[in-house]
Amino acid sequence: MINQLSLKKNIMVSYASQTYVVLIGILILPFYIGTMGAEAYGLIGFFAILQTWFNLLDVGLIPTIGRETARMRAGAYDSITYIRLFRALNIIFILIAIIGSGILLITSGIIADKWLHAELLSISEIHFALKIMSISVALRWMSGLYRGVISGSEELVWLGGYNAIMVTLRFLIVFPVMWELGATITVFFTYQLAIAIVEFIGLLIKSKSLLPHITSSQANNIGWSIKPIKSILGFSLSIALTSVIWTLVTQTDKLIMSNLLSLTNYGYFTLAVLVASGIMMISSPISSAIMPRMVKLDAEGKYDDMIYIYRQSTQIVTVIAGSISIILAGFAEPILYVWTGDAYIASVAAPIMRLYAIGYGILAVGAFPYYLQYAKGKLKLHIIGNILFVLILMPTLFWATERYGMIGAGYAWLFVNLLYFAVWTYVVHYAYAKGIHMQWMRDIIFLIFLPIFMAYVFQGTIQASSRIMMLVEILGVGGIILLSSILSSETVRNVVLKKFKKLST
Repeated sequence: MINQLSLKKNIMVSYASQTYVVLIGILILPFYIGTMGAEAYGLIGFFAILQTWFNLLDVGLIPTIGRETARMRAGAYDSITYIRLFRALNIIFILIAIIGSGILLITSGIIADKWLHAELLSISEIHFALKIMSISVALRWMSGLYRGVISGSEELVWLGGYNAIMVTLRFLIVFPVMWELGATITVFFTYQLAIAIVEFIGLLIKSKSLLPHITSSQANNIGWSIKPIKSILGFSLSIALTSVIWTLVTQTDKLIMSNLLSLTNYGYFTLAVLVASGIMMISSPISSAIMPRMVKLDAEGKYDDMIYIYRQSTQIVTVIAGSISIILAGFAEPILYVWTGDAYIASVAAPIMRLYAIGYGILAVGAFPYYLQYAKGKLKLHIIGNILFVLILMPTLFWATERYGMIGAGYAWLFVNLLYFAVWTYVVHYAYAKGIHMQWMRDIIFLIFLPIFMAYVFQGTIQASSRIMMLVEILGVGGIILLSSILSSETVRNVVLKKFKKLST
C-alpha cells in the first residue's frame, strides 16, 4: 500500500519551495544588473558555471547516497553497513573538496587574466572574487552529500523549507548588505561565502540526525575506511559517466560563451538561458520526491505501484513544466521586456530563450525514463543514450553555430533533444517497462495539444504600452494556457478539485 498522502505532501512542498527558489533567482536578476552592472552579473553567471562543472567531481556519489538511504529504509541492508558507507563518503568528499578547491585557487589568476574578458572590473577584483568562489563552490558541493541523505530519507518538507530560507539569504538579504557595505563584487562574493558556510552546517546537522541509531561501542568498532564504497562503485561510476556527459551536453555552450563574449554580453546571454532553465528547476521536485519512493517500491517488488507513480508524476510535470515551456516560447520577447525593462535586451535574447525553453521542456519530460532506470539500479541504457546524444549534438552544434551563430546553436540543442525524446524513451520503456510507452506518450501529447493551440490563438495579443499592463496580459494568457493543460489531465484536475473542495468547506 503506497503512502500517497506523504508522497503528495512531499511533492507539493517541494514544488512550493522550488517555485520560490526559481522565481526569486530569476526575478532578482535585473536588480543585480541595475545595482552592480551587467559585467558583474556576467561574473555571477560564471560562478554558476563553476558550480556545475565542480559537481562532476562527485563521481556519482551524491545521487548514490540518496538511493542507498532509501534502500536502507526499505530494509535492503542494516544500519551498521549504512553508517560505514556514510563515513566512507565523508572521507571521499572532504578529500575531493580540498583538491578541487585548491585547483581553482591555483588557476584563478589564469582565469582572470586569460579567460574572462572584462572592460570595467579590474583584474585584481576578479582574481579575488575567483578565490572566494573556489571555497564557496567546494562548500556548496559538499552540502550535496547531506542533501542526498535528507532526500533519500524523504524529509523533503524540511529540505524545501531550508532551501527557501537559504535562497532568501543568498538572493534577497544580500541587497541590504551591499547597500551598507558597497555594491561591489568583493562584498557580494564574500557574503555568498558566509551563506555557503551557514548552509553547509545546517545540512550537516540535519543529515546527522537522520542517520540510524547505533551505540557508542558500535560506532567505535566501525572506524573510518573507504572500503564500503566498493559495493556501490559500479552504480556510482555509471551515474558519474552520465553526469560528465550531461554536463558536456548542457553546459559546454555556456562555458565556451564565457570565453567568446565580453562579460557584459555574457551577462545578457545568461539572462535568457537562465529563464529557460527554470523549467528544469521547476520539474526537479518531482524527481526528488519520486526517485527514493520508486527505489523503495522496486526493492519491495511492488512493480505496479512504481509504474503508477511514474505515470502520474509524468502527467504532473507535463502540465506544469510543459505549460511554462509553451508560455516562455510563445511570448519570449514581451516576457523579457517586462522583466528587464530593456527593449534591446528583449529583442536580442528572445530567440535564444524561445529555443532553450522548448528544449528544456522536452528535457524535463524526457528525463523520466532515467528515473525508471535509477530505481532499478540499471543505467546501461542511460549511458548509451547519453553517449549517442553527445555524438549527435556536438557536430550538429558546431555546424549550426558556425553557419547561423548563437541562434543556430539553439536550433541544434532543440533538434537533438527532440530526436532523443522520440527515439530513446521508447528504447528504455521497451527494456524496463514493456507495454506502457504508447500510453505514456499519449498522456504527454494529449496534455500539451490544447496549451499549444491556446498559445497560437493568443499570439500577438500582448501589446500593452506599459510594462505593468503587459505583465497583466502575460499572466492572463499564461493562466489560460496552464488552465487548459490542467483540464486536459484527469490526475491533476482531480487534485485541484479536491483542494478546491477543501477550501470551500
